[in-house]
Amino acid sequence: MITDPEAQTKIRHKLPFLNEDDRFCAEFMKVATLAELPNKHRFMEEGMSCSGLALITEGKVRVYKLGESGREITLYRLNAGESCVLTASCIMSDIPFPAIATTEAAVTALLVPTGIVQKWVDQHKVWRQFIFNLVSQRLTDVITVIEEIAFRRMDARLASYLLEQPLDSNHKFSITHQAIATELGTAREVVSRLLKDFESSGIITLTRGTIALNDQKQLKAKTES
Repeated sequence: MITDPEAQTKIRHKLPFLNEDDRFCAEFMKVATLAELPNKHRFMEEGMSCSGLALITEGKVRVYKLGESGREITLYRLNAGESCVLTASCIMSDIPFPAIATTEAAVTALLVPTGIVQKWVDQHKVWRQFIFNLVSQRLTDVITVIEEIAFRRMDARLASYLLEQPLDSNHKFSITHQAIATELGTAREVVSRLLKDFESSGIITLTRGTIALNDQKQLKAKTES
């Protein structure tokens, strides 16, 4: 139960759909419980049952699949104001969680028990719309991941990934080849080889743990190859 008025105001700011129905918002505050998770905490494993739905108010969560080879592929990330569509799907269908969820920053979330999640879908339009929007948004994200893996060349995907990273004043950012491989769902050796190809063309410069983007125009051209 969330009773502090200041905390309720912050929650309504993070979860705008609560402002659409005051009666539902009051019921939500009575039912939801606060949970805090540290950074780099794996809190859901494939095959686990879902005891409730978490709505994130602070932090970041990565949801991914792990193959038999140990290779990972990111399905999507969750930020403040969002929730996990796979959890919602598991709750509504009474099936085990099909992926892994790990925090990428300390997380504060509001937990709604499974039985309440299901009941509110039937009783409250604002909650039902929130769940349906969640499904629609994340389904698009997952389809995009599938299309990237199935139909787009790895050098183009790598170039896009590099261009998406925040750079310092020297056009550099810090990352390992293994971390890039994990994000793109491929082997580290593949990433290292392609980065070396980019470097030999003068597009980037590699140093230990960092990548400098020398020619973003050429890198952009790679994304369209």
